[in-house]
Amino acid sequence: MQHTTQDLPNLSIWGKIHWTWAHTFIVLQFILQILLLVPGIGGIRGPIRIAAFAVGLFLLMFLTAKETKKHPATTPAIIVLGIMLLQFCLNPYINSITAGIAQGAMYLAILSPLFWGMRLKITENAFESLMFMMWGINTLSSIFGVLQVYNPGKFQLGISTLVQNNRFGGQDLLITLANGQQTYRPTGLSDIPGGAANAGLYAILFGVVIALKHKNPVLRIVGIGSAVLGLFCIYLTQVRSILILAVISMVFLAFVLVKTGQIARATAMISGVTALFAGTFSWAIAIGGESTLQRITSLFAASPQQIYQQNRGKFLENTIDNLLPQYPLGAGLGRWGMINNYFGDNVDLVSQPIWVEIQWTAWLVDGGVPLIFAYAFTIYCACQTAWNIAVNRKLGDFALWGGLIFAYDIGVVALTFNYPIFMSQGGMEFWLLNTALFVAAGNILAQKPLDV
Repeated sequence: MQHTTQDLPNLSIWGKIHWTWAHTFIVLQFILQILLLVPGIGGIRGPIRIAAFAVGLFLLMFLTAKETKKHPATTPAIIVLGIMLLQFCLNPYINSITAGIAQGAMYLAILSPLFWGMRLKITENAFESLMFMMWGINTLSSIFGVLQVYNPGKFQLGISTLVQNNRFGGQDLLITLANGQQTYRPTGLSDIPGGAANAGLYAILFGVVIALKHKNPVLRIVGIGSAVLGLFCIYLTQVRSILILAVISMVFLAFVLVKTGQIARATAMISGVTALFAGTFSWAIAIGGESTLQRITSLFAASPQQIYQQNRGKFLENTIDNLLPQYPLGAGLGRWGMINNYFGDNVDLVSQPIWVEIQWTAWLVDGGVPLIFAYAFTIYCACQTAWNIAVNRKLGDFALWGGLIFAYDIGVVALTFNYPIFMSQGGMEFWLLNTALFVAAGNILAQKPLDV
């Protein structure tokens, strides 16, 4: 039996917001994340994590309506998947058949919103409700992150068994607060210490745009409030890469506003965000103490290049100097990360696990130089499309969402130098946001040509 998007009831909230499978996808991702917090869930943690990606594959098969047009990133994405198929069939260093299939399925699942998202009828109201949904979920997670710091232990939810069973027993993920108490880095509604940083990032991005876009004073206050909570969580988790991503995204959002002549909005945003970062930093230091102060100020101890080289730069250097000459066409599928842990067969000495910390290493290992160029071009197409929407005056106020997604995209590009985001749920969210933006913009313009 075939299903189309019409099989899903056109639910309305407040008479305006239309529910789509994109909303269902976000809700399911949230539910699966919450399930990881249930006590005693460690034994089935693997299947739950896999299910988060399987949802994307299910929707790819379930939604059979034909796309009326394709996102500009679709063709290079197909090339990426073609490279993965060639790696599976031809690369002699594949870890195992099972691991190879799982790695390829992972790439397909992460890219899947780019395909099934085009089959949805996402109106302007539906898109905005999707943004509000993601904002609400991540703001709630940020609230829990704040409570976990103010009441250590009381609001602490389940901690991943992988963290508890590592060689440090999770002790390396503890922070010492200003009052001398020790607690895990805020997890928010996740089971990973420091996980509240990701929620905090979304709370900042969406909160700032909602405050800029809406004249309703209550929405503005709540938007700014969520940004404060999100930034506080980022400071207290001490995840410097997310803090840098937040700064980069804000800079590019301001650039979009200036470029489109929204000087009043740009001025309000720049002054407001500057005050936000400064004020929240003081609050974070008052609660997080010396350890938080030292962690954040270490970003200014040397030049950005030196700081990166001292931390994640060594992984990029190893990728270029050692792995690239050895594996220019890929090191074989299934040789790193959770795919190797769950599905790998590491008996063969020529396909032993490879340590991967950043996205560029992951691309090189999985598909060599061809995959690096293909995936980088796919991301470029997404960024270019978001930019074109952000500066399209025909879209009116909706273009501000394009500015947000463009700024977010640039931040994600920067994050590829820190960890393999496009092999995580963050990668799926990237493609969902960009696809939903493109579809909604096309529906707003209706019969008018969309030059993206």
